[in-house]
Parts: sequence; structure tokens; C-alpha cells
Amino acid sequence: MLNAEENERLTRVGAGTPMGDLMRRYWHPIATSNELVGTKHTKAVTILGEKLVLYKDRSGTLGLIQEKCPHRRVNLAWGIPEIDGLRCPYHGWMFNETGECVETPMEPKGSNFKDKVTALTYPVEELGGLIFTYLGPEPRPLLPRWDLFVMEDVVRDITVTDVPANWMQCMENSMDPTHTEWLHAYWTFYQMDEEGTEVPRTPDGRYAVFHHEKIGFDRFEHGIIKRRLMEGQSEDHDDWKSGHPVIFPNILRTGGFQIRVPIDDEHTWHILYRAVPATNPDDVGTIRYHDLPLRDESGEMITNQTLNQDFWAWSTQGGIAERDKEMLGDSDRGVIMYRQLLQEQLQVVAEGGDPMNTFRDPVANERIDIHTEQNQYMAFLGNTDMEKALAAPVFRPDNMQRSLAGFANSPVE
Repeated sequence: MLNAEENERLTRVGAGTPMGDLMRRYWHPIATSNELVGTKHTKAVTILGEKLVLYKDRSGTLGLIQEKCPHRRVNLAWGIPEIDGLRCPYHGWMFNETGECVETPMEPKGSNFKDKVTALTYPVEELGGLIFTYLGPEPRPLLPRWDLFVMEDVVRDITVTDVPANWMQCMENSMDPTHTEWLHAYWTFYQMDEEGTEVPRTPDGRYAVFHHEKIGFDRFEHGIIKRRLMEGQSEDHDDWKSGHPVIFPNILRTGGFQIRVPIDDEHTWHILYRAVPATNPDDVGTIRYHDLPLRDESGEMITNQTLNQDFWAWSTQGGIAERDKEMLGDSDRGVIMYRQLLQEQLQVVAEGGDPMNTFRDPVANERIDIHTEQNQYMAFLGNTDMEKALAAPVFRPDNMQRSLAGFANSPVE
């Protein structure tokens, strides 16, 4: 359990906060590459509590600039793209991607006033269908070239959701293996049962899901490895022997990435990022984009598929979970380990060091491979077909598969 002060320290991401300082040592995705195409030249962005405007000028250069024009404080999300910058629509002042004011119309001829004007800007880079920014001190680290971002001969699939919850709630969920058998299996069977769908039961009438025999956690060079052993499995099973990693500070690596981007203290941009081998040569390099809604057309939260069940769990804890009121057990030791890692890396930054997963060597950063367990269900992460979402081997190990018509494989955390 954290006290209220510790909880504040680990969750708040604004400028000048301890966690804000740590998170500003990393590159964060702020948009998908397809968002600034055609006649769409700007996007309002909030990242780590800072309100900014992402834009692409008419030469194709990306920029990320403060939301308010330095002149009369209007919103630059309505800015006009020019060949070499973004022009404020109010009085025509123009800024380039470095924040330099390159024009101040109506100032006297020969005036050097524009040379005294600058706008706050941040560097941006594009990789693997995403646009990233870095808000921290110079010299900036390299944008990490994690394996899925740079794999060749693949099709990429990017699914995004805005979740009304602090980023840490999302990450702690990934350090909690046992929620899968209850949130994603037992509760799903309950929902299906209530809808009149036949579901498997035990002799005493409970829903028949397989249980965790044990869970384990280990530190590795990029974060924490999470392991699980389900009943009916041996320790040779890949879920235990290999496990799947949490990449510090905010990425879960399963068959794909789940990236949890702190928008502000109480909102997270969730990105499900997959890269799968292209079966058709013409599809190589294709990037497919999707929005995964939180609610259905009636406004009710969607709770009958894997990712949305996680979104439900994170958001119903509140904008920031009250960790001073929680009661942790032995099964929460992964959550405790992650919090300890956060505290450790906060101290590294406070002492002037580079935190974990800061890369400065271009050779080492060419491609960073992350090994994970080789299970089939990861390919279906985010599946909206409820029958498919129930067939994960974690619920029914291979040697004890239940015969449920139409079931395929799906992912869990």
C-alpha cells in the first residue's frame, strides 16, 4: 500500500513533478501518421499535461508547438500551414519547427522585433506509423527502435483509445496476471450466461475457468518479466519459461505492444500496436488504423471483450486510484515490484542519471529485440468476437481444451 503522498509522487506527470521529470526522459507517441494527411494539417495534443499543437507544414516538415500564439494567445490548432512553418490566423505571425518566429506582418519595415519572439516547441520523429515527441532536457536520447517498430515484410495494425484513467493504473494491470481468469474469463462467462448463452460449468455450478497455479516476476535489462503457470501446465510451458515482458516505463509486450501514454494526470492514450508477417507481398508496409470505443451507441461501457474489460477496470478505479486505501496480498507482488522500480528510476533521475531504456548509441539502437512467449492467442488481441475472446489457452490449457463451438484464440495480459 502507498500512502497518499507516495501515490501523488508516482502518478502526477505535470512539469516539475518527480514522475513528470522521469517521463520527460522518454519519447512518447502523440499521433498516428495518418492523422496529418490531405487537408488535415494540425492536431491538438495534450501530453504529460502540456497542451500543444502538432502540425505538418506544406514542405512536409512536422512540428510540435505551444498551443497559444505568443502574440495574442489564440489557439494555433487553427493555424495555417505554409512552406516553412505554421502561421497564426489572427495576425499572421509565423513560426517554424524550432520555435523561431520567421514573420511578424505589420511590424515596421526593417524591424528586428521578430528576432525577439520565440515559441515553445519540442522535437518530433516518425517511426512505424506513429509520431513521437520528447519533452525532456537536452541532449535528448535516441528514439528507441523497438523490434515491432522496425520489422520488415510486415503489416502493421494500430488501434487507439482514450481512457479516463491515470497511466499507472494501466501499467499495474499488466503486473497482475491473475486478473485474467476472473476479469477476462469468469466475468465473461457470467455475461454470456446472463444473455442466455451456454457456458461450461464445474460440478458445483461455477463457471469452468482454469486457475493460476503460480505467478512469478523477474527483473531484466528493459523492465520486468511476468510469468504464469496455469493448472494442467508444466514449467516447460512458454508462459512460465519465457513469460512476457513489461518494458519500462509504459509498454506491455505481448504478441504486440500496448503503449500507455500519459495525456495528463487522469487520462491515458492507449495504443495497441501489432506487426504481423505479410501474407501478400503487395501488403508489405501497409499500416491499418482503428479506433476502439469505450462505450456503445447507448452510452454504456463495452465490457464483453478483452481490452474493453481492462479499460473498465482502469477507469472505474477513478481518475487516480486511491492507493492509500487498497489492501494488497501476495498475488500483488508484481504490482509492488513495479512500484519499486518506479521509485528506483525516480531516484536515478533525481541524481542526474539516465533512467532505464535510455539509448544513446545508434548501433545498439538499430533494432532492440524483446523476447516474449510464443503463444497463439496474442495475435488476436483486441478481438471483438466474444467467442474468439474466450478461447485463450490461459483459460483452457492445450491438454484440457473444452469443446466450445466457434472458439479460436485470443490474448490476455
